[in-house]
Amino acid sequence: MKVAIVHDWLVNYGGAERVVEAMLSLYPDADIFTLVYDKKKMGKIFPHEKVHASFVQKLPLSTKLYTKMLSLMPKAFETFDFTGYDLVLCSSSSCAKGVITPPSVPHIAYVHTPMRYAWDQFFEYRKRSGRMTQFFMNRMMPSVRLWDYVSSQRIDKIIVNSKYIARRTKKYWNRESTVIYPPVDTQRLSPDGKAAEDFYVVFSRFVPYKRIDLAISACGELNKKLVVIGGGSQEKELKTLASSYNADITFTGRISDEKVKDYLQRCKALIFCAEEDFGIIPVEAQACGRPVIAFGKGGSLETVIDGKTGVFFNEQTVSSVKDAVIRFEELDSKNTFDSKTISEHAQRFSTQRFCKELQDEINKTLKDFNK
Repeated sequence: MKVAIVHDWLVNYGGAERVVEAMLSLYPDADIFTLVYDKKKMGKIFPHEKVHASFVQKLPLSTKLYTKMLSLMPKAFETFDFTGYDLVLCSSSSCAKGVITPPSVPHIAYVHTPMRYAWDQFFEYRKRSGRMTQFFMNRMMPSVRLWDYVSSQRIDKIIVNSKYIARRTKKYWNRESTVIYPPVDTQRLSPDGKAAEDFYVVFSRFVPYKRIDLAISACGELNKKLVVIGGGSQEKELKTLASSYNADITFTGRISDEKVKDYLQRCKALIFCAEEDFGIIPVEAQACGRPVIAFGKGGSLETVIDGKTGVFFNEQTVSSVKDAVIRFEELDSKNTFDSKTISEHAQRFSTQRFCKELQDEINKTLKDFNK
């Protein structure tokens, strides 16, 4: 069977790229189609001989400025020709799902989210943008939304990464979908059998919607030790915030997977303040046997069990996070959180489980398609 895998862009390795990697494990001979491809960063995982990049690849600095090229993305993906293929699999949070396939070729899309900046997070993105960007957003987004809706109707089968995203695909595209949680490398992560140490962890990209500032301020005001792992555009701002408190708040920068694993195994809990579509990091912490203090909205509601594998806070405010930390410590003092139970819960989201469920859904779709 000749298979094509389509992904928005291959420039950094993250949760969405794990999905593509899992798809490739099911169909190792598949061709990969994408907007732009960074061979230096991604060549070891996705060999260049398999990858077909769009015309956008030829533009100067395309692998750095691709997010600024939204106006070119629909045409780029609609230019790919899938004549002769037996199956097209998409992994999409932007425009990849807008490819055009022949009537005889089933198109199955794994949707991480409908475009956030076009729909429910449009006003938040616009608020954080400069006046020139706001001008173009106001001009462009009506046509982007129209294309996004129309192109979603071309998909034969939609699979989504959470019930949260299933509701969004129904609202914005009026399409039903099947939930298959994304793959998490739970085999690599496990408890170390030792007692937790007296510190909390934040592990994230330093971007505004992750709300790392809430964890820093909450731990600062409660005088709790916090280790902040990661990097990004907010680094200077977050370090300045941390320095305003007397608490022990440490920034590690970007560190290896093994060092991240070590921190997750030793911490009291992970603090997770973002509203995510799914959220892989809370699952990774739980795979290490550690509970999660999470914002009770989005994908976290599907991966964390309140009072058993973690606790929720209901508002993205410092006071709400502080209350959750205090509640967590009260429960933790009663030995509420069992490392083995938490780790076993995380196995529900393993890579092996993802591959089996995805393959079953593909087989079912192909059978229905060929009736």
